[in-house]
Amino acid sequence: MSERVRRRVHDDRVQRRRGRAGADVASHVVLGVGAVLMVVPFVWQLLTSLKTYTESIRVPLTILPELWDFANYAEVFEILPFGQMFLNTVLMTLGRTVAQLAFCAMAAYAFARLTFPGRDVLFIVFLSVLMVPVELLLLPQYQIMASLGWLNTIQALIAPGMFNVFGTFLLRQYFLTLPRALDEAAELDGCNPGQVFWHVLLPLARPGLVTVAVLAVLYSWNELMWPLIVNTRQSSMTLTAGLATLQGDQITDYPVIMAGSVMATIPLLILFMVLQKQVISGFASSGIKG
Repeated sequence: MSERVRRRVHDDRVQRRRGRAGADVASHVVLGVGAVLMVVPFVWQLLTSLKTYTESIRVPLTILPELWDFANYAEVFEILPFGQMFLNTVLMTLGRTVAQLAFCAMAAYAFARLTFPGRDVLFIVFLSVLMVPVELLLLPQYQIMASLGWLNTIQALIAPGMFNVFGTFLLRQYFLTLPRALDEAAELDGCNPGQVFWHVLLPLARPGLVTVAVLAVLYSWNELMWPLIVNTRQSSMTLTAGLATLQGDQITDYPVIMAGSVMATIPLLILFMVLQKQVISGFASSGIKG
């Protein structure tokens, strides 16, 4: 190879490296700006929870509190039965999450690995439920809860959220990524479909299950409309519904609401920080195959 060719190859490599470096810098800048935009509301929420009411409505706005007022957190417990609401939220979230993991996993396994007449058509009809607005289901669900005598109860909060179409779709996509040889090997060993599901495929679907669980926890913990409709007593409300009742017609104590919101947000932040690797792995593995 001549010296001229070597220089050209070297220059091309240097130019490609510079191009990649420039693309990496641009990507990091965009991601950094996006991260800042996402963090700003949480920081503002925390700072507002430490302000006085007068300071929170002052114009022009002040970013840092002049006097760090932690009394707002104590006032939340005085105004609301915060402990009971927290327990109601935990029970609702756990009940929905466990039920969704069970039902969605079984349905996903049936749609992904079993063969039966009309499976694909049934799955398409099943997915069509995603196009139905949630608001259309509120009235019939409320009537069902009222006829069962479940108003102002924990089961009224749990029952409508026990099944998740998107969770089923996500787990179905995950099951499709697992090799069919696993089923065949288990069947040769004498396993029936139920044993194949429970002992072979379900343990391998852990990232997908963690993803569905985290999504169920996030949705259940933050849901406002249904808990606000089905439960009218404070002792039966969840955190979101209880904090919504602090919104006044004339005066709204924003620092107290923000203090309650901060305490309600902390468990979700801890959960996501602990399980973020499994969540990312679950989304990446489920993909769009099939």
